[in-house]
Amino acid sequence: AGSGKTELLIQRYLGLLATVNEPEEIVAITFTRKAAAEMRERVLEAFARVVAGRERGSEHERRTHELARAALARDSARGWRISDSPARLRIQTIDSLCAALTRQMPMLSKFGSQPESIEDAGALYAAAARATIELIDSKDPAAGHVERLLAHLDNNVERVEELLVEMLRRRDHWLRHVMVKQRADLEGALATERRAALARVRERVPPSARSELFELAGYSLGNLGKPAPAAMPGEDDADGWKSFADVLLTKDDAWRARVNVTQGYPAGEGAAGKAAAKAWKERLARLIATLAGERLGNALADIRRLPPPAYSDAQWQVLEAITELLKCAVAQLKLVFQSRGQVDFTEVSQRALLALGDAGGPTDLALRLDYQIRHLLIDEFQDTSISQFELVAQLTAGWTPDDGRTLFAVGDPMQSIYRFREAEVGLFLKARAEGIGSVVLEPLELSANLRSQAGMVDWVNHAFAQVMPEHEDIASGAVAFTESRAVHPRLEADAVEIHPLFAGGEASEAAEVANIAAGVAAAGVKSEKRESVAILVRGRNHLREIVPQLKQAGLAFRAIEIDRLDDRPVVQDLLALTRALAHRGDRLAWIAILRAPWCGLTLAELHALAGTDAPSPRSRPKVSIPLEGKVPVGRGEGRGRGEGFGQHAARSPSGVPMQRDARPAREGQHAADALPEPISSQSTLWELMHDPVRLAALGADARLRLARVRPVLAAALSQRQRSSLRDAVEGTWLALGGPACAASETDLEDAESYLDHLESKEEAGAIADFEAFEQSLDQLYALPDMAAGEDAVQIMTIHKAKGLEFDHVIVPGLGKTPPADGKKLFLWMERPAKPDASSSRTGESGTNLLLAPIEETGAERDPVYAWIKKLAAEQAAFEDARLLYVAATRAKQRLHLLGETRIEARDGAQAARKPDARSLLAKLWPVVADEFQRAAATATAASTNEGGVGDTVPDQSLRRLASAWSMPKPPPALAWTAAGETARAQDEIEYSWVGETARHVGSVVHRWLQRIAEDELQGWSAARIEAMQDVFRNELAARGVERTQLAAAAERVAKALANALADPRGRWLLGPQQGARNEYRITAVIDGERRNLVMDRSFTDENAKRWIVDYKASGHEGTNVEGFLDQEQERYRAQLERYAQALAQGDASMLGLYFPLLAGWREWGA
Repeated sequence: AGSGKTELLIQRYLGLLATVNEPEEIVAITFTRKAAAEMRERVLEAFARVVAGRERGSEHERRTHELARAALARDSARGWRISDSPARLRIQTIDSLCAALTRQMPMLSKFGSQPESIEDAGALYAAAARATIELIDSKDPAAGHVERLLAHLDNNVERVEELLVEMLRRRDHWLRHVMVKQRADLEGALATERRAALARVRERVPPSARSELFELAGYSLGNLGKPAPAAMPGEDDADGWKSFADVLLTKDDAWRARVNVTQGYPAGEGAAGKAAAKAWKERLARLIATLAGERLGNALADIRRLPPPAYSDAQWQVLEAITELLKCAVAQLKLVFQSRGQVDFTEVSQRALLALGDAGGPTDLALRLDYQIRHLLIDEFQDTSISQFELVAQLTAGWTPDDGRTLFAVGDPMQSIYRFREAEVGLFLKARAEGIGSVVLEPLELSANLRSQAGMVDWVNHAFAQVMPEHEDIASGAVAFTESRAVHPRLEADAVEIHPLFAGGEASEAAEVANIAAGVAAAGVKSEKRESVAILVRGRNHLREIVPQLKQAGLAFRAIEIDRLDDRPVVQDLLALTRALAHRGDRLAWIAILRAPWCGLTLAELHALAGTDAPSPRSRPKVSIPLEGKVPVGRGEGRGRGEGFGQHAARSPSGVPMQRDARPAREGQHAADALPEPISSQSTLWELMHDPVRLAALGADARLRLARVRPVLAAALSQRQRSSLRDAVEGTWLALGGPACAASETDLEDAESYLDHLESKEEAGAIADFEAFEQSLDQLYALPDMAAGEDAVQIMTIHKAKGLEFDHVIVPGLGKTPPADGKKLFLWMERPAKPDASSSRTGESGTNLLLAPIEETGAERDPVYAWIKKLAAEQAAFEDARLLYVAATRAKQRLHLLGETRIEARDGAQAARKPDARSLLAKLWPVVADEFQRAAATATAASTNEGGVGDTVPDQSLRRLASAWSMPKPPPALAWTAAGETARAQDEIEYSWVGETARHVGSVVHRWLQRIAEDELQGWSAARIEAMQDVFRNELAARGVERTQLAAAAERVAKALANALADPRGRWLLGPQQGARNEYRITAVIDGERRNLVMDRSFTDENAKRWIVDYKASGHEGTNVEGFLDQEQERYRAQLERYAQALAQGDASMLGLYFPLLAGWREWGA
C-alpha cells in the first residue's frame, strides 16, 4: 500500500506511447469508470505539465515528466494530436471493453442489436426465477426438478425464488461447473479432500511426539472400552485420527487443560493407582503443551468435520435437481434479457468471451484484436473475477514470446477485499506463479511506502506479520504479508493509538470518536495546518451513534456514500407525493403528504380528518410519517429511516421562516401506527379533505393549511396525464413549497437526485412497479454535506476508502461482527488437484470441484455443505485481515483503532475477554491483547456501564411552514419587444446524412454542455456524468431514439461530456470566462435579411478577444482524425463567420469548433 502502483502504470503507459505507431495499440483496463477517467486525466495532466514547462520535484514525478515528454515527441512525429483528441487513449473499464467486443461481432456474440446494459438486474433475475418455478405446471422435464426442490425446502416458493435469484446473480462462478461434472468426479474430489485433511494433521504432528501420542491415546481408548490403534493412523484412517482429536481437544476444539474419566483418564484407586493415574495425566499435559498451536489445533478440528467420501442417494438426487434447474433458470434469464432488451454485465462478459472464441478456434474478431492490441495494461489486478480473468487469457491467447507484445498487470493481493463483487485473489496468485495462458509474467515487488511516516510503516510491518498468514495458498485465498520500507521520516508522537473499550455501548465509542476528531481539529487550528481526518467503518450501521456525536461536537463532516437517498426526509416527502399522485387510494402516502412540512397537520388533526375512516386493504408503502418531535425509526416493516422529518431546520436556505410546534411523542413510533383503528368507509383522503363535516371538526389553522394545499393538489391531479410523472411531481413539490422546507442546499441536491432517478424509471408517465422502483431507490446514496469545507471530517466505509489517503485515520467498531451469510441453493468450492496414482479423475485446469446441495428444511446438518461452508469462512477470515490492512494503511501520520470487548473475572482480577472470532478485533488480538488487558485491569465501573456517555437528545419539535405561507412572487418579466418573425436565417447544416439518432445525441450533448458551462464546471465530474446515464437514456427516448439504440446513444452522450471535462481545452471553454453567454440568441440583418441566430458559446478571453464557439457532437471511427476535423472546419466556416458578422462588437473575433467526442479543436480568426 502507498507504493505508487497506479503512478507506475501511468509511467508504463506513457513509456509505451513513445514506441507505438498508433495510440490505439495500447489498451489500459480498469474496473470502474471513475478510475478510468482519473487515469486518463492524469495522463493528460502529465502532457499539460510538459507543455507548460512545470516539472515537479520528486524522483518519480520527474520520471513521469520525462516519459510524458518522450510520448509528446512521438505524438508530434506521428501527428496524433492526443491533447486535441484524448479519445484516442484506450483507457477503459473492462465492462466497456466487453460491450465494444459484442458490438463489433453481433452475430458471434449472439446479441444481434446491442441491448441495454444495466447495473441492477434484480428484477430480471426475479422474472427468470419465477418463470423457472412455474415450469412445475408444464410438461417440461424440469417440472420434476422443481417439485423435488420444493419438497426439499418445505414447499417455500418464496425462498426458492430468492435462492434462484442469488444464484443467477453469481452465475459466472458456477455455470461452467454444472455443465460437465459427473458424480464420480465430484465424489473423487470429496475423497481427495479427506486425504488432504488427514495428510495435514499427520504432517503437523512432530515425529518426536508421535510415539507418546500413540501411547496416551491407546491408554485413553482402552479405559473407555474402545479398540486401541495398532499403529499411528495413516492418511486414510479418519476414525483413528478422530479418536486422537477427541483425546487432545475439547468439544469446542480448544486444547484440553484437564482430563477426567470421561476422556479415559480415571482418578485411580489406592495410592499406587492414583499415582499412576496422575502420571498419565501429567504426561498428557506435557504432550499438549508441546503440541498446542493454532495450525495443529485447526487440523485436528477439521478431522472431526470431514465430509463423507461419497454422496448419499438422497443428496445426489437433490444436487442433480438443483443443477438441472439452474440450467433452466439461466435459459429463462436469456429469454428475459431478449424480451426486455436489457442485460447485466455478466452477460456482456460471457458474450464477449463467446465472440472471441477459444485458443483452439479463435474467431475473426480475436485474430483482428490480436493484430491491433500490442500492449495490455491492467490496474487493480487483484480484484479480477473469473470471467474477467478468462477474458484477459483470451485476448492474449495468440501471443508468443519475443513478438513485442506485452502484458502489464498492477495489483496488491494484500488489498483484495471485493469477494462480494466476485473478485478472486487466488487468480492474482495463480497468475504471478504460473502466468496467464501462454504469457509468462515476471513478478516485480514494490517495497517503498511513499504515503506514511516511518512510525506508521514500522507498526504495520510488526502488526500484520502476526495478523496475516505466513504462507500463501491459492485455494483458500491466503495472502502472505510482505513488509514495506518507509521513505518519510518518523514523527514524534506515537503513530498508532489503541483505544480499548469495555461494554460501554455504541454511544461510548461514538463519544470517543468525536473526542479524537475534535482533538485533531483543535491541534490543526493551533498549528495552522490543514490536516485531513477520516473515520472508516466496516459497515454503514456502525455510524448510527457517531454522526449525532459529531454534530453535537460541532464538527463539520462529509459522509461519502453512507446515507441512503431514501433515508433523507426531503426524499421521503417526494416519494410520498409520487405515490399519492400515482394513486388516490394510497392512503399512507396521502397521510404522509398532509403530514409533510409543507402542510404539517398534527396527529390530532389527522385523526379528526381520517381517524374514523377505514382504509381499503393494501400493502403498506415505504413511507414514514413523523410524529411530533421524534425521528421515525421504521419504514414499513424495514430498517430505520435515518434522521427523519424531525431534522427540518427552522429556516430554509431561501430564508423562509418555518413554524415549530413542540409536542412529545412515543419514541420510534410511526404516525400510521399511532392513529386509532378506523371503523368504516372506503373514502380516499382526497375526498375526506373536501368533506365539510370533517373540515368543521378541524381547527382554524388546520383548515387554513388544507385550503392552501388543496388547489395545488387539485391542479396536479387534473393535469396528471398531460405531463411526465417527474414533471408532475416536481411541479407540485415546487408549488407546495417543498424547496422552502429544505434544511440545506444538500437537501435540494438530494431532491434533484430523486427526481432524476424518477425520470429514469418512469415509462409512459407512470411507474409500473413501485416495489421495484423503491428497491432501485434503495441502492442510491445521498450526497455529502455541500456546505462542509475541504477540512471537514471524511466518513466512509473501508471499501470506499481504498486508494485514498488521509493524515489521520480513525477506525471504530473493530469489536463488531458482520451479519452471517445467508444460505445458497448449493455451495461450491474449487480446490487445487494433486496428482494421484490411484485416480485419474481431476477437475478442469488441475482443480477439484466440491459441490453440496442446500440442507433440507428441518433436517440435520449436511456434512458436505458444512465442510464447504467452513472453507468459505476461512476465505472470509483471510479477507477480513486484508480489510483491516486496507484501513490501517490509509493513514499518513496517525491511526486510531477503537474496539470493544467484555470484562470477565480471571484469577481474581479483571481481564479482557477474547473478542468474537468474526470481528476485526479478533484478527488484531495478537497485537493489541496486552494493551486491552492492561486497560481492563484498571477499568472502572463508569467505563463498563452501558450507554450514558454523550447521549444525544433529538430535537423534539414538529417543523413546518407557517400556515399563511405563500409562494414568493416571481421576478418581473424582462422588458423585451419581439421583432416580427421571419424564416430562420441561420444556414444550418443538414443532419440527415448522420441519421436521426446522431442528431438526437447532438441535441442532448448541446443541452448538457450548456448546463455545465452555466455551472462553470462547479459540481461536475466524471463520476456525476456516469451516474446520469439513466437521465440521458430517458431524454433520448423522449426525443424518439429507438430502445435498441438507447444504451449506445446514452454512452455516446456520456463519453462526449466526460471527454470535455477531462480535456484541458474543454475545461477552458466551459469554465469561468468574462462576458460568457450560452445558447446566445440574437436577431441580425445579414445581406439585407433579418435572421435569428443561436451561438453555442461566446465569451471574452484574458487577451480581450471575443470568442464564438460551436459544439459539434460528430464522431469519427477512422484513423485520419485530423483530416476529418479539417473537413468539418470548412463545412461550418461560413456559419461561424456569419455569427461574427452579426455580433460585430468591434473586437477581433476568434472562431472555434469543439468536438467533445474526439476532444478535437479547430480555431481561426473572423
